[in-house]
Amino acid sequence: MTLLSVNLNKIAVLRNSRGGDEPDLSRAAQTCIKAGCGGITVHPRPDLRHIRPQDVRTLAALLRGRVEYNIEGNPFAAPRDAYPGLIALAREVRPTQVTLVPDDDGQLTSDHGFDLHRDAQRLRPIVQELRELGCRVSLFVDAGSDGFELARDIGASRVEIYTGPYAEAFAAGDPAAALKACVATARQAQKAGLAINAGHDLSQANLGTFKAAIPGLAEVSIGHALIGEALYQGLAVSVRRYLQILR
Repeated sequence: MTLLSVNLNKIAVLRNSRGGDEPDLSRAAQTCIKAGCGGITVHPRPDLRHIRPQDVRTLAALLRGRVEYNIEGNPFAAPRDAYPGLIALAREVRPTQVTLVPDDDGQLTSDHGFDLHRDAQRLRPIVQELRELGCRVSLFVDAGSDGFELARDIGASRVEIYTGPYAEAFAAGDPAAALKACVATARQAQKAGLAINAGHDLSQANLGTFKAAIPGLAEVSIGHALIGEALYQGLAVSVRRYLQILR
């Protein structure tokens, strides 16, 4: 079955908006694990707008030996103040997977993937170090990308397809073209020997269609929609509903 990794960024946004420790990230992670999720995702950013470095460490201790731990981020974002950098955090906590994302500091959210023809050689030493740490490496890519042999050759094991355009098209009632682009991208990446992850704006409404179209989908990382739905359904119920869709 496709693994569901729950992204906890929005829980941290809510906590940070008030200060203090509530809502508690560890309790949220425990709730998701008890409901059956197979992984937890965090995306620490240099501006500390949601997940903080200490959150990364705390969750690592909580998750070890229980579920997969996926840390996302831009490996080229320089360390500053309390942010030690993505690779430094990976050295500390040795997550199951590191998803490399080319997001700029000022972006509200990740909205594009790597150009593998342009970026592969720059990524090579980073991917190599992460692999030496025991981390699986996934590269964030757009639907319609190519160059997946380059991703394989520098040591990446997976690509994560950016599904924002698919979600927008689905909401508009005409997802066929966007879904076709995702399917073609997945097939090319799989042909190159890479496994397929997906994420961004996937929801209970659109996930089933996406999952059915991509055989062998390894993992989905879902945060924004899942936490929004949890406001009405409850966190454990939302996780279980996603798991039912993935089955």
